Amino acid sequence: MKIYLIRHGKTMFNTIGRAQGWSDTPLTKEGQAGITAVGLGIASKGIKFDRAYSSDSGRTIQTMNLILKHSDNDGIPYKMDWRIREWCFGSFDGGYDGDLFEGVLPRIFAETNADRKPKSTAEIARAIYEVDTAGWAETWEELSGRIIDGFSEMAKEAEEAGAENVVIVSHGMTISTFVELIRPEEGRPHGLENGSVTELDYQAGKFTVKEVGSLVYRHLGREIMEDKRKLAL
Repeated sequence: MKIYLIRHGKTMFNTIGRAQGWSDTPLTKEGQAGITAVGLGIASKGIKFDRAYSSDSGRTIQTMNLILKHSDNDGIPYKMDWRIREWCFGSFDGGYDGDLFEGVLPRIFAETNADRKPKSTAEIARAIYEVDTAGWAETWEELSGRIIDGFSEMAKEAEEAGAENVVIVSHGMTISTFVELIRPEEGRPHGLENGSVTELDYQAGKFTVKEVGSLVYRHLGREIMEDKRKLAL
C-alpha cells in the first residue's frame, strides 16, 4: 500500500512566522493556490486514492478538501483523527517561532547542557514541556506515542479495507517526527514545505520511507495552472 503524506498548505500563521501547534489559522490565497497545484499534479499522474485521512485541525481539513477536489478524488472515505495534529507548544502556541526556537529553548539548553551539540527531537519536546506555563504541552512519550498510534491505525485500517493508495494530510513537525520514528538512523528531516509530499510504503504493520518532502506534484500542478492561464488570455 502506498501512502502520500502531505503537509497542509501555507496558513496565516505560517506566513508571519508564528508557532501554530494546536492553534489554527486558515490557508492564505497563496496557500490555497499551492494546494490546488498539488491536487492538479496528482491528477496529472492518474493517481486514484482509496482512503483519505487528516488531523482534525481546520488547516488540514481545508487542505484535504482542495486536494480531493483537484485530484479528481472527491467522494472517497475520509476520516479525521486528532492524534496526527501538530506538536502542542503549550503556552507558546500562537507565539513567534523565533521567540521559542531561537530564544527560550537555546537558553534552556545552555543552562542545562553546555556542550552546544544539536538537540534530539526528544530533548526539544521535553524542553517545551518544561517551559510551558499553561500545562498544555505533551511529554515526549505522549507526543511520540500518539503520532505512531494515529498513523499506524490509519494504515492498518486502510490495508484491511484493501486500499492501494492512501492520502494523509498532517503537519510539518508531526510528519518529520513520524519519519524519524520509523527510520531513526537518519534523524528528523527539517524544512518540509507546505504542500510537500512524503511517500511511504506500508505492508503488514511496517512503514518504509520512499521519499521525503517532494515538491514534484506542486511543480507539475503549477505548470498546468500556468498553461491554463495562458490559454485564457
